[in-house]
Amino acid sequence: MNERSAHDRRQRRLLIGLALMFFAPLAVAFYLYYGHGTWHPGGRVNAGELIDPPRPLPPLALPLLRSGSTDPNFLKGKWTFLYVGSGPCAEACQTHLYDTRQVRLALDRDMKRVQRVFIAGGDCCDERFLHEQHPDLTTIRLDSAGAPLLALLPGGAAAALGAQRVYVIDPLGNLMMSYAADAKPKGMLEDMKRLLRLSSIG
Repeated sequence: MNERSAHDRRQRRLLIGLALMFFAPLAVAFYLYYGHGTWHPGGRVNAGELIDPPRPLPPLALPLLRSGSTDPNFLKGKWTFLYVGSGPCAEACQTHLYDTRQVRLALDRDMKRVQRVFIAGGDCCDERFLHEQHPDLTTIRLDSAGAPLLALLPGGAAAALGAQRVYVIDPLGNLMMSYAADAKPKGMLEDMKRLLRLSSIG
């Protein structure tokens, strides 16, 4: 009986040790980013504005610009640059799409950990331009199905359509950072490098 009891205790300790090895790095990373507002990696301030607390986004199947729809969990599993625009995607819109494309490319080996999503409202867009210049971009046609997602962006749907901001969503589907319309790509790149370096997910 004592031998069996000792064996059971060893098994429990082994399971606990394995669980700690798996979850501890994730817990530390999330604590540093989400639970300790005065800490910034490397003693530097983020170029983006942290959304505190992060906002979990709902699973939604949204219509793609051409045809079909997204998987309901398309905002999970990778880091996401999200841009929301209205109208024909004029100069400012094209600049933001270009910047996020270049930041993603500059991540080199880590670029596959990041996806880009464009939610296009109103009379949008030049599909040929998007296909030729942004083949990796997931473009969503805004309709009522996207309202629950836009409602969670800072200021709500109306503000998001005119804000010309780039948002960052973590691999768990949490909206956690945004960039002002005049944010520099260099700052976005530095932020993303730190996030990817600290993250064991996505």
